[in-house]
Amino acid sequence: MIDLHLHTTASDGLLTPEQLVARAAAAGLTIISVTDHDTVAGLSQARPAAAQLGVRLVAGIEITAVELGRDVHVLGYFIDPASDTLTAFLRDQRIARQQRVRDIGDRLESLGYAVDVDALLAHAQTRDGSIGRPAIADALVSAGHALDRNDAFARFLGRDKPAFVARQGVCGAEVIAAIHEAGGIASLAHPVLLCDDALVPVLAAAGLDALEVWHSDHSPEDRSRYRDLAERLGLARSGGSDFHGDGVHRACELGAIALPPEEFATLESRAARP
Repeated sequence: MIDLHLHTTASDGLLTPEQLVARAAAAGLTIISVTDHDTVAGLSQARPAAAQLGVRLVAGIEITAVELGRDVHVLGYFIDPASDTLTAFLRDQRIARQQRVRDIGDRLESLGYAVDVDALLAHAQTRDGSIGRPAIADALVSAGHALDRNDAFARFLGRDKPAFVARQGVCGAEVIAAIHEAGGIASLAHPVLLCDDALVPVLAAAGLDALEVWHSDHSPEDRSRYRDLAERLGLARSGGSDFHGDGVHRACELGAIALPPEEFATLESRAARP
């Protein structure tokens, strides 16, 4: 089984890279990709764990772009994590994330729900990881201001909630270019969450290589629609659970969403093109 969309503690997942690989192997996954948000920090720990357990690890990442005020998540596969261009690009991405966290912290403080933003940022910087709203959600829980991450997003951090701050960042074409510069291929993550299929051909024209068809938030009808859309646009098809940990972010289990082997072969062949 193949799952190309997984997160660790290097970004907003609950499991360390080693723990995630062990859980993936136990679930029967044979090929995985760790796709943390705007960081490749988890790959160095995931790689030896995967080798020990006989799991193939595809070097991956999930980079956030901004289009028309909306977050657009682009997955990168078969990247070179040591690429100087990608390293500089991701450093800027994480700086923007840190500023957003500070802005959200200021809003929470004005609302009477202060959290220690400096401690959150210091923890992320020591491990080269990225930080975002889930870390603030966890801090709200620790401070007794929320029951769990889902509650924190529902009351404070979700779009149109009192502490929400819109992301500022680069456009999708720039993210796609950064992934290509690192030798990878770019796939649009969970397109159903964009609620705007018209954006897909725009990104395809900018060099998008694939579309995530299999995802925990995609119904059978969604999968059929995006499979057809990918075919019309000449895009490969990717898939993964988007697993962050048990009971958070979305209801999904490792092994419940799997990319068909023939689709993985197509992705790999596109990555091998000169």
